[in-house]
Amino acid sequence: MFFSLPPQVLIILVFCLIFALTFHEFGHAYVAHLCGDDTAKLAGRMTLNPMVHLDLFGSLMLLMAGFGYARPVPVNPRNYRISNADFYVASAGPLMNLLLGFGAAFLFRFLALNNLTLLAGVPVLEILYLFILINFNLCLFNLIPLGPLDGNSVFPHFLPSDLRRRFQNWNYRYGSQALIVLVLLSMFLPGFSAFSWISSISKSMISGLL
Repeated sequence: MFFSLPPQVLIILVFCLIFALTFHEFGHAYVAHLCGDDTAKLAGRMTLNPMVHLDLFGSLMLLMAGFGYARPVPVNPRNYRISNADFYVASAGPLMNLLLGFGAAFLFRFLALNNLTLLAGVPVLEILYLFILINFNLCLFNLIPLGPLDGNSVFPHFLPSDLRRRFQNWNYRYGSQALIVLVLLSMFLPGFSAFSWISSISKSMISGLL
């Protein structure tokens, strides 16, 4: 979805993607630390260095489909000192992207009101819009309760205990395969998009903010 952009915009956008993914994973690692688990910190993942967070396939998905992921941070639930820590840790990444999106929307409005559409020849408003869209897409995509996505640890907390166990058992066995199939079909099968609702919701959110 982004390769039709001018090369200079695409280069800047790649850095925006890296920024969004890095803060997403840092959010997980930092909240895990606050909850008592330093596994990610000891593994060098509680950092804003993007090189330790990026996943090649997940980053390519962001460029090709508008949503994706980075390398999951390691956690050890046995180290958690508070109840529902898994919920807080899983929610931290999507929440970080949501906050980045809101912050970029505020900056967009400020620049637009002051007619600052170009900075040093760069179409800054266009880049900010795409940055907001990417972060909202990341937030929503990672909340899908399939496979290793954050939604797998967020969604079950809203289910009755029996249904929660059944769902988690199913997801453990089939969730990753289901997610991979949906992603591949959405990327390579013309006319099929299992995740079109993500961009639709994101664009609606942006319209309300801008």
